[in-house]
Amino acid sequence: MSKLRFKALEDACSHKPVAVATPTERPSVFFGKMVFTREKMKEYIADTILDQLFDVIDNGKPLSRDIANSVAMGMKKWASEFGATHYTHWFQPLTGGTAEKHDGFIDKTPEGKVLEEFSGKLLYQQEPDASSFPNGGIRNTFEARGYSAWDPSSPAFIVGDTLCIPTIFVAYTGEALDYKTPLIKSVSALDKAAVDVCRYFDKNVSKVTSFLGWEQEYFLVDEALWAARPDLMLTGRTLMGHDSAKNQQLEDHYFGSIPERVLQFMTDLEIESLKLGIPVKTRHNEVAPNQFELAPVYEEVNLANDHNLLLMSVMERVARHHHFRVLLHEKPFSGVNGSGKHCNWSMGTNTGVNLLAPGKNAASNLQFITFLVNVLMAVHKHNGLLKASISSATNAHRLGANEAPPAIISVFLGTQITDVLDKLEKASADKGIVINAKKEMKLGVANIPEILLDNTDRNRTSPFAFTGNRFEFRAVGSSANCGGAMLAINAAVAEQLICFKKDVDTLIEKGEPKERALFAVIKRYISACKAIRFDGNGYSDEWKKEAEKRGLDCETSVPLIFEHYISPDTIKMFKTTNVLSESELHSRCEVKWETYTKKIQIESRVLGDLVMNHIVPVSSRYQSILLDNVVRMKEAFDAKEAKELAAQDTLIIRRIAGHVTAIVSKVDEMLAARKIANRLAGERAKALAYHDTIVPLMEEIRKHVDELEMIVDDEMWTLPKYRELLFIR
Repeated sequence: MSKLRFKALEDACSHKPVAVATPTERPSVFFGKMVFTREKMKEYIADTILDQLFDVIDNGKPLSRDIANSVAMGMKKWASEFGATHYTHWFQPLTGGTAEKHDGFIDKTPEGKVLEEFSGKLLYQQEPDASSFPNGGIRNTFEARGYSAWDPSSPAFIVGDTLCIPTIFVAYTGEALDYKTPLIKSVSALDKAAVDVCRYFDKNVSKVTSFLGWEQEYFLVDEALWAARPDLMLTGRTLMGHDSAKNQQLEDHYFGSIPERVLQFMTDLEIESLKLGIPVKTRHNEVAPNQFELAPVYEEVNLANDHNLLLMSVMERVARHHHFRVLLHEKPFSGVNGSGKHCNWSMGTNTGVNLLAPGKNAASNLQFITFLVNVLMAVHKHNGLLKASISSATNAHRLGANEAPPAIISVFLGTQITDVLDKLEKASADKGIVINAKKEMKLGVANIPEILLDNTDRNRTSPFAFTGNRFEFRAVGSSANCGGAMLAINAAVAEQLICFKKDVDTLIEKGEPKERALFAVIKRYISACKAIRFDGNGYSDEWKKEAEKRGLDCETSVPLIFEHYISPDTIKMFKTTNVLSESELHSRCEVKWETYTKKIQIESRVLGDLVMNHIVPVSSRYQSILLDNVVRMKEAFDAKEAKELAAQDTLIIRRIAGHVTAIVSKVDEMLAARKIANRLAGERAKALAYHDTIVPLMEEIRKHVDELEMIVDDEMWTLPKYRELLFIR
C-alpha cells in the first residue's frame, strides 16, 4: 500500500467519537435560540411597531423606513447580546448555494471615534456585485450594481458572531438574480389563484400557503480518506473506483444501527439545527453504505427552503468537527445508490384545510379532487419544465439509475385514486360511481365518494408521487436548491388554477349550476391529463417506450432539457403568473448551460490530472516489476520452462499495456475535444459539446482505470479504494 493511502487509512482508523456538549435543556427550550422569532420581536421592538411589522410579514405589506429603523435597532440589540459583532445579507445567487458579505456594526464619527450602528437602511438593503455572480448576460462586468433586500417573511438568525438576514438578490435593473425572488413570487401567485378556486367551496378562505417538507440524503466519508482523493475534494464525487466486493447487496445498512461516530455527528447537527430554528425530526441510515438521511417537520415553502440551505452549510461545519466530510453530490460513488432531496409539497388554507388531503364527505372530496386534478394538469402541461428544474450535470448521474426516478416526469396516484378518477371520467352528474366494486356512493355533490387517507401504496420509481395528502417530488437532487423545483411547481399550478376558474365561470355564466360546472370541467381535465398518470415500474424499458407514445418529454441530454426554460409555453406560464420575465428565463437558461459546462470541464481536468499523475505512473511501475520478473525467469530457467512460468506475468503485462495505451490516447482525445468545445460560440453549443464528446470520453477512461485497479498491486495503488471509503471505521 502506498504511503499516501496508508497514512490516510491510519488517520481514519484513529478517529474516536467526538464528545457532544448536549444542552441541559430539552429541545423545546433551546429551539430557535439563535433566531429572531416573533417572541423576541415582542421583547425587543416597541408595541407600536409590532402590528405594522407583522402585517408586513404575514400579508406582504410595504415596509416603511420608520418600521425598518425600529426593527434594526431591536434586531441589533438582540444579536449583540449573543456576541454578534457583524451582520450580513444572506442570499441565494444562481450558483445554487448561498452568499454573504459581512460588515461590522460600526461607523466612524466626525470626531474620529467609532460607534456601533445598524440602521433600517442597512437592514433593508445592501449592494453586492451583480456582475460577479452568475447572471446569464443580464449584467455586464462594467454594470456591477445589484441589490440584496430583506425578506421579512424569513427570520434573521445568528451564526458565530454574525447576524444573518435572509434577502432577495436583484439586478440594478430589477431582474431576479437568485432563487428566492421568483420563489416568493410563485408563493404569491399560487396563493391568489388557489384562494379564488377555494371560494367555490368556502367563502372564508382568504389565504392558501404552499408547504414543503424536504428529506435530505447525504454521504459521510472520513476526512483523512477524502483528503487523499483529489477527485472527491475538487468535484464532490469519485471519478474512478472499482466496485467494492461488498457494497449494498445485502441491504443491511438501510435503517440499520447508526455507527457511533455518525450518531455523535447527527446529535451535534440536530442541536445546532434546532438552535437555528430548523425543526429536524428524522434521522436514519439510507440504503448505500455511509449514506444517511435527515428530515424536518413541514414548513411554509420559502422558510423551508431557507432552512434546507442553512442546514447544508451547518452540516459541513459540524462534519469537520467530527473528522468527516459531507458529500452532497447526487452520485459520489458508482455502483451504489445516489442521493436525492425528496420534496414533499402540499397546499393548506387559513381555515386549516389541507387541499391535497381527501375529505370525509362529498363537498370536501369535491374540493380535494378539484385541486388534485389541477395539479395533474399542471404537471402534464409542464412536465418538461419540471424535469429542467431538477436537471444538472450532477443529478444526471443519479436519475434513471435503479435507486432514483427516471428522467421522465410522471405521476403515481395509487389504485384507489386512479379508480376514482377513471370512474369520474365516465360518470354523469346524476349518477353515483362504484369504487372497488363494492357499492355505489351517492353523496349529493357531484357524487364524489369517500376517499381514505393513506389509501395508496408507494412507488419509489415515480418522480412525482401522490402519497396520501401531498405530492412527493422525488427527482430533486441532494445538492440542489429546492427553490428551483418549488417555484416551477407553484407557478405551474397557479397558472392551471387560473385556467380552471375561467373554464368553470364560463359554464356558470351560461346558466350551469356551480357543482355541475365544476364536475364538467374536472371530467374534461381528467381525460386531458391522463397521459401523465403512471403507477407502474418507472425503471422499465417498456415505460420509456410508452412514455414517448404518450407525448411525455423523454429527453435525456441535460443541455437540451434546459431548453424548456425558454419554450413558448414556459414563457407564457411565468408571464401569466408574474413569476419570471422572458429575459430572466433566458438568463437562467444561459446560467444552467454555463454551469453544466464548467462542472464537466472541471471533472475532465481533474480526471486527466489523476490518470496521468497517479494511475499511469503506478501502472507502469508495476508493469516494470513484472517485466523484471519475466527477465529473471529467463535467466533462471530454460526457455520452455521460463515461458510457461512467465505466461501469467506476460498476460498481465499485455493487459496493463493495453489499458495504459487506451487511457493516454483517450486523455489526449479528451484534451483536444475540450479545446474545440471551449472555442465554440454560445453557452448552449459548449454545453452540448461537453455532453456529447467529453462525457463519453470520461466514461471510457474510467472503465480502463477501474480495470487497472483490479490488476495493479494493492500496495502500490495510491488512491483510497471503495472498500475503504464506503465503510466508516
